Amino acid sequence: MVNLGRYKPLLWIFAIPVLNIFYGLLNNGNRTVSSLLIPWDERIPFLPVFIIPYLAWYPFVMIMLVAIFIQHSTVYYRTLIALCLGLILSYITFFFFQTSIDRPEISGEGALLWLVKLVYTTDGAYNCFPSIHVLTSYLMLKGAAACTDLSIGARLAVRVIAWSVIISTVFVKQHVLLDIVGGIVVAELMFYAAGRWIKSRQKLRTVQSAAADYAEHS
Repeated sequence: MVNLGRYKPLLWIFAIPVLNIFYGLLNNGNRTVSSLLIPWDERIPFLPVFIIPYLAWYPFVMIMLVAIFIQHSTVYYRTLIALCLGLILSYITFFFFQTSIDRPEISGEGALLWLVKLVYTTDGAYNCFPSIHVLTSYLMLKGAAACTDLSIGARLAVRVIAWSVIISTVFVKQHVLLDIVGGIVVAELMFYAAGRWIKSRQKLRTVQSAAADYAEHS
């Protein structure tokens, strides 16, 4: 019989959509808006095919969190905590330093262009720095790397999908290069911070357990 209680920690994933409420609230130009466009961004072509990995992002992150939990619960907690902290830091940044991007006018027909139009219609051209697509996808790379039991094939698949999502952000003109840099930096910092916090908690529990054993046998 399947022990469903073992999977209760997966419920913490619902913290992500709860936090994402703030994304919608902040996705506007009601505050001072800046642009991080650099000359290199103007050389990047608009490639509608990259809307596929761009839209695959959310299912990819959710599936990866479940897979990481199955492989290594401690890595799961570290990755999820880092993700939530990264979202909070991103939303604070959006509030105090809102950035935007000029997106191209979409003309023509076809499924890919229709998907791009759908994204442009449902997602405002704000909340760009740091890129949450990049932040979360990069954390899946970090989490997968920390799961030593993952097969080589699984690691390769994670890398291909994660980096496809990351680069898709600039090819569909939802972000600029500095947004990618910001997302990676935030991911690295939050993953490190989450790891330090978990280690400190583990040390504290070890000390408390030792103290309890000593008191019991003294």
